[in-house]
Amino acid sequence: MSGRTIIITGASDGIGAAAARALSARGDTVVVVGRSPQKTAAVADELGVDHLIADFSRLDDVRALAAALLERYPRIDVLANNAGGIMGDRELTVDGFEKTFQVNHLAPFLLTSLLSERLVSSRATVIATASVANRLYGNLDLDDLGNERAYSPNKAYGDAKLANILFARELDRRFGDSGIASVSFHPGVVRTGFATESTSPMRFFYNAFGFFLLRPAKGADTLVWLATTTPGTDWKAGGFYTKRKLDFTTNPQADDAALASALWERSAALVGVPA
Repeated sequence: MSGRTIIITGASDGIGAAAARALSARGDTVVVVGRSPQKTAAVADELGVDHLIADFSRLDDVRALAAALLERYPRIDVLANNAGGIMGDRELTVDGFEKTFQVNHLAPFLLTSLLSERLVSSRATVIATASVANRLYGNLDLDDLGNERAYSPNKAYGDAKLANILFARELDRRFGDSGIASVSFHPGVVRTGFATESTSPMRFFYNAFGFFLLRPAKGADTLVWLATTTPGTDWKAGGFYTKRKLDFTTNPQADDAALASALWERSAALVGVPA
């Protein structure tokens, strides 16, 4: 399965960079996407691969990223929607959306939507990096996706990670027969900088106990496995995985097909793409 084109967002550090290293070593054409020009270029230069810069708190960056990918790559075999993080105080982006929800859900939703025709023609795998936070903190309200009524960094992050799982399941329902295989996974509690901007207790936890957390390469293992194995044979499209195994301990809302469909419709309207 070597020689494929694999796009990894959030690949300037952490599990995204670790996955890029592992997949590049196999001979795949890896495209490193990140927010930091310096860090993203450093990973790309190390591997001798292409890179693109996009800040997911700006949807125009996502649109430009999609355009660049479509121009450069006639085939996209894997799209790993890995970019994300837990934020601090409630903040609106330049697009007017709560930052956690936009960076973790709306931006990858938009990117995937803009690439959908290329993904279908490539019979691509689309992977979402979710989190156990979907079960611990998530309680998605379609009428308050920006958490205006009850914001906390953990709640916003849990909602966004729940949205990632719902998106993967709805993507499978809508596009599975057309050739796209979608899946989500929990990487584990990994020693990364994803909570750097947060005021959540998670930031203290990661700083205080980082030595005991998983190394990024270990956290990237399931992502690499999903990217290099066969949907329908090695894993179930639409599923949520932890340590290469189907995880059935998700938030009850993750199994709500009507919610998944409604979230898709709402997200499409918010970012201005056809539902």
